[in-house]
Parts: sequence; structure tokens; C-alpha cells
Amino acid sequence: MSRIQWRLREFPKTISQTVRFRWQYGKQCFRSLTYNHHMNQSYASDVCMEPIFWFVDNFTHLLGPFFVLAVVCLTTAVVTVCYWIGLPYWWNRNPYMTVFLLIVGHWLLLNVAFNFYKAASVSPGYPPEKELIVEAVSICKKCIAPKPPRTHHCSVCNRCVLKMDHHCPWLNNCVGYHNHRHFFLYMLYTTIGTLFIIVFGFELGYGVLFLDETGGWKEVEPLQGHPVRFNLSGHIIPVTEMNDYENDGMAPAEHDLPVPRDNDQAATLHGTILFMALINVATLFALGSLTAWHSTLITRGETSIEAHINKSETKRLAAKNETYRNPYDFGSRQNWRLFLGLHRKRSFWRHVLLPSSHKPDGNGLTWVTVGTIVATDATYEWP
Repeated sequence: MSRIQWRLREFPKTISQTVRFRWQYGKQCFRSLTYNHHMNQSYASDVCMEPIFWFVDNFTHLLGPFFVLAVVCLTTAVVTVCYWIGLPYWWNRNPYMTVFLLIVGHWLLLNVAFNFYKAASVSPGYPPEKELIVEAVSICKKCIAPKPPRTHHCSVCNRCVLKMDHHCPWLNNCVGYHNHRHFFLYMLYTTIGTLFIIVFGFELGYGVLFLDETGGWKEVEPLQGHPVRFNLSGHIIPVTEMNDYENDGMAPAEHDLPVPRDNDQAATLHGTILFMALINVATLFALGSLTAWHSTLITRGETSIEAHINKSETKRLAAKNETYRNPYDFGSRQNWRLFLGLHRKRSFWRHVLLPSSHKPDGNGLTWVTVGTIVATDATYEWP
């Protein structure tokens, strides 16, 4: 092999190696210029999410009224469809069952409307201004004011909130100490309500969407032949004209037949049922998942914010072979009683199953902890 042929053979390898080397060198130079010892996945995700946080902090309070209006309009639309389509459907099937459904449905609607109004209108609770807070655990860096236990700063409301859980745009309000119970009961009753509509409207929806039972005219097979009639002697006579009855002085027969809906009415019914199916199924999964998550938090005696804090503390102490315990976890049964306010002779039947505006016990500034129970030798008496 000549020297020229050898060089031509090795020339492509030299080019590929040179390009690869230049690429690796350039990548290493870029990394060296942007190297940060404190860089990690969490920090990078926070930087990428910063524009979203800025938008939420500055515009959520402006969009809040539109979210509330959207909830009211959707709820009104669903209830209207239930009266317009569901009520006549069940009344024709079984009037007694319809009465039962009306009672249960209005009970759910009453609880949904009441708890949504209270959750959106009741103040979540704020620390008092220009007053001494004995139980303050820290100073808010944004408010430059003492923070009681379980209090956190809301960047949307721009103030500290007692026992803050989160800021809910659908309520245009923070979920905190005074309205947390109403927020949870609204989610719970809305989830039950959507399940109620899905269960008792499934047969109607299935017939309209999949079996095309809209009441419209359907020609199963084409008609053959021509119309006929019977004369007084019982003989069959062909009907050749539409006014053939007038020739013998006989009035046309009257038939009590169902009047089929026109195509526009059938399309409207189909679209309405499809709307109900999408809205209720989506609400059931979305709000049902959120209700299950908050039920878990209530069982553990913590809020959404405290769940992240407790998780971090658990990992930090586990590295030291220590066990972390939530200071506000008194057991699942007692946690639910405290959350629902079932003290001072309040009952589940009257203050949970029916609308109730009773306030939570305490003031939201001082809290009983597990340490308090231990210090009193478990003789602490709940109110």
C-alpha cells in the first residue's frame, strides 16, 4: 500500500477524532465556567420554577374572583341539568325513588353550597398586630412580626396565616385555622355529590351516549309497499291520496303515539349528557384524590405545609438514629375530633352531617402538644 493511499484511508478517522475531541473540550470548558459547588437537582428545579412562583404570587389574587365564579357557574349548570333531565327521567320510572333522590340530593347540595360559602368568606385567621405573642416561635422575614406555632406566611395574601394549609385559588382565600373544616367538608360533599350523580345517572347517560336513546326518530329498516286502510266491510283499500278519508266522510283515525324529538333536540340532549359525564368524572377523580390526601393529613394531625416539614425532620433525625414525632399528633380519633370541633357536647349528626358554623376550639395562637400531655401525666382534659 502506498503512502498516499494510507493517508487517504486514515483521513476520515482523523476528522472524526478531531471533532469528538473539540466537542469534549468545549463541553468541559462550558462546565468549568458554569460550575457551582452548591448546584443540585433541587436548586436547579427551584430556579426553573421561579417564573411560575412569581406569576402565582403576583396574579393569583387577581384571577381568584374568576375561579370562584367558574365554580359557581359549573355547580349551577350541573344542578340545572339534574332538574331538567334527571328529575323527569326518574319520575317516569319510579316516583317514590324520585322523592328519595330529591331528599338526598338537596341535602348534599345544601352542604356543598354552605361549606363553599363559608370556606370562601370566612377569614382563615391572622396573628394580632402590635400585640405581645407569648408563644411566638420565630420572626416572619417578610412581615417582620412574631409568628405563633403552625403559622406560615402566604405570599399571595402577603401576610401570615394561622395554621396555614395552602392558598386555594378556587376559593380566592387562604385555608387556615378558621375555615379549614369548611374547606374539607366542601371537598367531601362535592365528591359524594358527583358520585351520587354518576351512580343514579349512569343508566340514562349510557343509553344516550352509547345506545343513542335520545327519543329521536330511527328507521331500523326501510318501509316497503304503500299505505292501506280498512273499509266498513273489512276489505283492504289502498290509500292513494293523503286526504283519502274525506271521500267517504270518515274522520281520520287518532293515534296516541309518542312524538319523536327532532334532530336539534337530540343533539342538545347528547351534548348535555356528555358535558355532565366529563365534568362529574373529572371532578370525582381530581377532588376525590385531594379529599383522600387531606383525610390522610388530618389523621396524622398535620397540614399540607407541616407534612413537608415533618418529612424533612424525619429524614434529618433518622440520619442521627433518632425518631421524630409530630407534636400535634394525638391519635387518629382525637385528631379528627379536634379538626371537626366535636367537643363541648357537639355531635357528628348535628355539626358534620348538617351545616354548622361553629368555630374551632382555641384561638390559633397557642396549641396543645404531645409534650403537654406527657408533662401532665396524661391527665389533660379536652374541652
